Amino acid sequence: MRPTELKATDPPLHKSAQRLRWFVGAFEAQRERTETETGNRYVVDQGRLTQVFTDWIRAFEAQKPSQSQDNRAYVGFAAGLMLRTLIKLNPVTHSDTPTAADKTNPAYFWPEGYLYVAFCLNVRGLVLEKDFHAAQTPSPALSEARTWWSFRENVAQDPGLAIAFLDLFAGDEPEWSMPELFRTGKALELAGRFYAKQLPDGQS
Repeated sequence: MRPTELKATDPPLHKSAQRLRWFVGAFEAQRERTETETGNRYVVDQGRLTQVFTDWIRAFEAQKPSQSQDNRAYVGFAAGLMLRTLIKLNPVTHSDTPTAADKTNPAYFWPEGYLYVAFCLNVRGLVLEKDFHAAQTPSPALSEARTWWSFRENVAQDPGLAIAFLDLFAGDEPEWSMPELFRTGKALELAGRFYAKQLPDGQS
């Protein structure tokens, strides 16, 4: 799963990614590249893909941080929201797999999920690189069949866990307990104070 060559017409990239035309073009570019690299074939429901973007931008705006210092952290969270939405609406149908494909390879174990993860990780990495001069270092878990089995099983029951799994794949620390809630630096500080006060007497 290599970074895909996605081009933004207007910097900063994270602003371009909030436009439907850019999103559709970037997703199609990822589909084509994933097909070339894996031999898989996909059919994309364009209407459902548009709905993915609409639902994602609504969720994106709902928790968008007001403090600029939280913008970099929000890139990863926003990418996780996108993965969650893709999994929930599932706009892609896998139509063909190469003969004798190794089903322990994530690309063939879950072809649609692999495409969604590739897209979200690549956009995430490009935004971090172009707009924040930061590098994304994917975890070895990205290639582990056991992790992908857990990923597929868990998000089938709770799509919100896709946010935590994308952090895991990207090499960041996942938030497993409440992955759908973005916590700003200030919110984390306040939460720590609140829960410290709620501990029963005699416990620390």
